Amino acid sequence: MGVLCMFNLTTNLNIQFIKFTNPVFPIPFPYTTCHLKPKLNPNTNVLKLPSNRKFKNHIFYAVPSSSLSKKESRALEALVFDCDGVILESEHLHRKAYNSTFAHFNVCCPSSSIPVKWDADFYDQLQNQIGGGKPKMRWYFNKNGWPSSNIFETPPSNDSDKAKLIDILQDWKTEKYKEIIRSGKVKTRPGVLQLMDEAKATGIKLAVCSAATKSSVVLCLKNLLGLERYQQLDCFLAGDDVQKKKPDPSIYLEAAKRLGVPAKNCLVVEDSVIGLQAALGAGMDCVISYTSSTKDQDFASAKAVYPDLGNVHLKDLKALLQDTVVAS
Repeated sequence: MGVLCMFNLTTNLNIQFIKFTNPVFPIPFPYTTCHLKPKLNPNTNVLKLPSNRKFKNHIFYAVPSSSLSKKESRALEALVFDCDGVILESEHLHRKAYNSTFAHFNVCCPSSSIPVKWDADFYDQLQNQIGGGKPKMRWYFNKNGWPSSNIFETPPSNDSDKAKLIDILQDWKTEKYKEIIRSGKVKTRPGVLQLMDEAKATGIKLAVCSAATKSSVVLCLKNLLGLERYQQLDCFLAGDDVQKKKPDPSIYLEAAKRLGVPAKNCLVVEDSVIGLQAALGAGMDCVISYTSSTKDQDFASAKAVYPDLGNVHLKDLKALLQDTVVAS
């Protein structure tokens, strides 16, 4: 039987288990997940966490060690890729497009007379905390004050005007991003095309699930994968296709449904902890191909962590699913 412990923890404590017959999903943002193999005291049902780690705002889904005796061999039936950060290292391109948009519309928060400009360090933090362009801007304006602009001379004060501002800015930003992609200077990350070709040649289904706007992702995929590979995708979902962004698992749950493949037989390739949380929340295993902006994140729950996919082959990914431990 699985157990779910939900708590805020900053020090080492003994935690009383709360027992459920099934895991509870989805996992709400901003919580993160941690899968443990605890030594459970059979007399007290108390788990003691490692004293050398601090856990704050975590949800722990733990399985008693006595039930971790069964191994399940999972067949890899679908390979699911994130786009930004996995297929291409694109965060600096998105940042450039946002800053161009803020300058074009003279978007100025109340504390400044110059347009908003996100530097590299700030954007790294922002994009690793909040998925999707509109949620990023909404979060920023809620924190720093809603801006004046060429769109609204005075800052928008009602929900309708705020939504209109965000929509206009996001549409313009998307077009600027497309211009960058069309330039032909952007390349795929190492190993991506090889891995996709290996999967397709052996009958494994391919999907791409991105939090970005659909039109920009389509342009990326057509330009970087080539039209033939793009048309051979078995499933493609973007941020427009689901109501909740990663780390909510909705996009991966929908992908499994459209692929007709059980979640346990899907393997996700992500680059960030937000994507990892979404994959785990959907019941899928996940490998990480990290970028310079995500390399220091906690990927302890990933099946494997790689600097890129240059030396990763399909046989390696299949092997990861062969010795999966499950609760009995």
